[in-house]
Amino acid sequence: MTVSGDGSEVVPAWRRPTRGEPRWPVVVAVVVAVGLQVVLPNRFAPGHRLVPVLELALLIGLVATNPGRTGRATRWARPASILLVAMITVTNAWSAVRLVQQIAQGRQEDALSLLSYGAAIWATNVILFALWYWEFDRGGPLIRAGGRRPYPDFSFPQMQNPELSPPDWEPRFADYLYMSFTNATAFSPTDVMPLVRWAKMAMLGQSVVSLITIVLVIARAVGLFK
Repeated sequence: MTVSGDGSEVVPAWRRPTRGEPRWPVVVAVVVAVGLQVVLPNRFAPGHRLVPVLELALLIGLVATNPGRTGRATRWARPASILLVAMITVTNAWSAVRLVQQIAQGRQEDALSLLSYGAAIWATNVILFALWYWEFDRGGPLIRAGGRRPYPDFSFPQMQNPELSPPDWEPRFADYLYMSFTNATAFSPTDVMPLVRWAKMAMLGQSVVSLITIVLVIARAVGLFK
């Protein structure tokens, strides 16, 4: 418990209503994910040019509706946001499957290209899981900003020990991106612990996908370098 100078309890920001977090980090992450899809060859993505255009159009609509912070509600913003992440997820999953197929069939002959394609798919996967964690932790950014769910789905160190952070600290997209990156590299939770079943299964799935991608791409690339 944190106590103010007058002896009253200070409620941390993640437990009370706030203005919400700035939207621009999420926008930048989505643009990077779409850009990584564009640099992949046509054979790794369905509707290679059309899908990124649709994703960017949906992103522009979301930003135009609520360009500042995530604390303002609109009827269609959350479904549209989830649809956008789902579109990028399906496209990246298709790219990953196509890459695995080409590796299994021995059709990748250039080690540097293989590493580049694998890195793009892996990096997109890190961004995607960060977006999913951000979208669903404690009901999503809007509900988090309203302080309507006191029980977290993910336990950050600042929640366990409020003395480690100022009273206005609350998890933002950068925290979920860091969590996604460490889970994709360590293949297990590091400093952030999943507390509910969907969070545990999501992190398990990310670890499996990341492990398969890294092992197959590196193994094939090493074979091509020899």
